[in-house]
Parts: sequence; C-alpha cells; structure tokens
Amino acid sequence: MPRQTLSQHPALQRMLAGFKGFRALYYEQRPERIKDLMEGSQRPEVLLIACSDSRVDPAIVTNAEPGELFIVRNVANLVPPYQPDDGYHGTSAAIEYAVTALKVAHVVVLGHSNCGGIQALAAHLDGHQVDGQFVGPWIRQLEGCRCASETTGDSTADATRLEQCAILNSLDNLMTFPFIAERVKDGTLTLNGWWFDMTEARLWGATPEHRTFQVLTD
Repeated sequence: MPRQTLSQHPALQRMLAGFKGFRALYYEQRPERIKDLMEGSQRPEVLLIACSDSRVDPAIVTNAEPGELFIVRNVANLVPPYQPDDGYHGTSAAIEYAVTALKVAHVVVLGHSNCGGIQALAAHLDGHQVDGQFVGPWIRQLEGCRCASETTGDSTADATRLEQCAILNSLDNLMTFPFIAERVKDGTLTLNGWWFDMTEARLWGATPEHRTFQVLTD
C-alpha cells in the first residue's frame, strides 16, 4: 500500500481546508483586521487560561477575533503557584508575559464539565493510579485543595464541584504571583473564574468572593 503524505490524511485535509477559509475571511474579505495586527503589536485585553480539551476551544466558545485573547491551555486549566526557580514553567511564563509585557486588564480561568484531567484527579483520590509520567504529578497539585476530600455520592455533582474547585484553586494561585497581586490591588487587573457546562451550553462564573458559582449566560 502506498504511503500517504501528511496532506492526504482526512484530519489534516480538514485543517488545510479550514486554513483556506480563515485566509479567505481575514486576508481577502477583511484584510484591515490582519493589517492592523501585523503593523502594530498584539494588544489583547484578556489572558484566558483554559483546558487543552479539544471540545472546548476558547476562541470558538467565546467567538473571539484574532488578537482579542492571549490564550494558555493545559490539562485541567491549572495555574501552579508562584515558584521562581530554574525549572520549566510554561504556564507561569505565559502568565508573566501577558500581565507584565502585554498588560492585559483581565485574567479568565475557564474550566468545563466532563474534564478528563479532573476525572483523573477523582480516580487518584479514589486510590487509583494515574497513567503518565507528567499527567499524574500535574493533577496531584490539586489533591490538597479544600474540595478534594468532599464527596456526596453523586458522581455528577462531585465532578462539577472538583472542576469548579480547580478553577478556584487557580484563582488563589494567581494571587501568589507578586506582579498579579500588585495589579489586582491597584485595580488594573481583574481575576475571573468561569465554568462551561457543555451539556447545557451555559457559562457559570465565580462570585466576587470566589467560593460559589452563578450562571452568567442563559
């Protein structure tokens, strides 16, 4: 059987077709948008920290235009605590750049229902081994958070609580970054926690005290 080239694979063909659509829309029909972005520098007002889950693309979910969002994605939309050392801190580096160089005005941590990373955490809390050299340690940073030990017996409710707890934990960890705490204090930066219910297509937001969630959109 002849070996397929990369461009012959259906999934990649779909991506190439999508790129052609993007080029037609922004470079041919609306070139002024891209021209403005290329002649200047990026000026996003929002840093959005989201999950890597393929079903929850933050740009699609929020219908964002190019240049509107500075996006960081990782497993379970986690923000680790401030830890300045010689390690590799991809999420922290992106946060630092967005806040100190781009000077975003808002940070949004976007979690979602049916999160595989949170399901891995739940399995770990139940005593099961989490596969992977990196996923396990990454998820285990949540095991000490206040919601991790609370269970109701309702698996759906428990999963939702853990997903929202992960958002709250990330908001708490953001405040351990001195350059974030300083900007929050002087009013030039806001921190926001959002949870996307994929089943109901509703967006929930953490209340100002960051302990409960309420519906933002019907």
